[in-house]
Amino acid sequence: MRRTRRTRLITAALAVGMGLPLGLLSAAPASAHGHGRSHGGPMAFQPIEGSAYDRMSADWSEPLVAPRGFRQKLVADETVLDIYGGGTDDLTDMNTVNETGRQAGRYLYRTHEVSSNGAVSVVDLRTGEAKVIAQRADWRRLDGVRWTPWGSLLVTEETSGGRVFEVFLDRKDLTKVTRVEERRELGILRHEGIDVLPDGTVFVIDELNGGSVYKFVPTRRGDLSEGRLHALKINGLSDAAQKWNPETYGEKTGAFTWVPLDEEQVVSDADAASNAVNATEFGRPEDVEVIGDTLYVANTSENRVVAVNLRKNVLSAFVQAGVNAPVEDRAAGVTGFKSPDNLAEGPDGRLWIVEDNYASDIWVAGRDRDRDGAADTTELFASLKDPGAEVSGIYFGKDPKTLFFSVQHPDKPLADGTWKITRRR
Repeated sequence: MRRTRRTRLITAALAVGMGLPLGLLSAAPASAHGHGRSHGGPMAFQPIEGSAYDRMSADWSEPLVAPRGFRQKLVADETVLDIYGGGTDDLTDMNTVNETGRQAGRYLYRTHEVSSNGAVSVVDLRTGEAKVIAQRADWRRLDGVRWTPWGSLLVTEETSGGRVFEVFLDRKDLTKVTRVEERRELGILRHEGIDVLPDGTVFVIDELNGGSVYKFVPTRRGDLSEGRLHALKINGLSDAAQKWNPETYGEKTGAFTWVPLDEEQVVSDADAASNAVNATEFGRPEDVEVIGDTLYVANTSENRVVAVNLRKNVLSAFVQAGVNAPVEDRAAGVTGFKSPDNLAEGPDGRLWIVEDNYASDIWVAGRDRDRDGAADTTELFASLKDPGAEVSGIYFGKDPKTLFFSVQHPDKPLADGTWKITRRR
């Protein structure tokens, strides 16, 4: 997700205008995915023809229908590390590697989205050894995980009353946890995605229909125990229009303001704090990804990903079904863009998107070369074969030709785990 992203953040300005998208794409799979090879770079690919509707099976050796020239390899599933046993899924979710330091890229950290006794595990990508490094009875639905610029992990709970935890690691052994701190200052929310800027600013979201987008500004870089949480509020809308409405979410674009929230409310109920200032509500914002000067937010119930220009303070619809991505009709076997969930920054700076859907597809958004605020293209990279599973935790580590992804709650036994797909050299 962040090959060299930390050195590019803030310096790469992606101007976001407010014109109309490039045009309505056909819902037919061939035209939906573009023609010819995807724009170059380390992960250049020929888009696949459509979702894995007619290839669904719990009997697979590779989880994805993927383009030619790519190799899929298991990182760790329940045959390697079975945390909960007894046929209970480990619910492997998001991934990150140690992005900085002497052994950068060696260790892959994973969250497990179980209802209680949540865990964080690590896989040594050099040796293949996998183990649990942190687990607590009160941890519920662990989901987001990010490496911070100062060398800790941020882990989130995707549940009502969800918290953010900062996990500190032994600098001499990054598979050992030295302490865990609860960071209520980042809001008590239904947390999922989380991202961190080099200056220590943290972005979070509230994963529900009516959830808002938040920015935490620390008093001191690297210290998340003190600071101020802000909520995004689009300018010029009435208080009623700021509320979640499945009929009018498309109107929520344009200039916005980061509104500071009451700190006493934030540490007990950040949703109430954002409601008190009539912050903008979206349809299940689930993940965030900063690329250059743009914060991308996946709004699952809206079938769209929005782009939040952090330099100009303007929000636009970057990918939206029926605008610059096709509309799905599974009953008719028509591939489309539905329920975007997790996001990743590709090695060439493009946005990768995975669906919370069946089949769970992985899309790649093109650049916004005409500067209208929307991706010029969307292309279908891969589709999950397992009929009971979804892809989660898409992430690029240090190798620009390798995408890590998790297969969550599959029908195939003991297959809940993490894979990687690599473009052949």
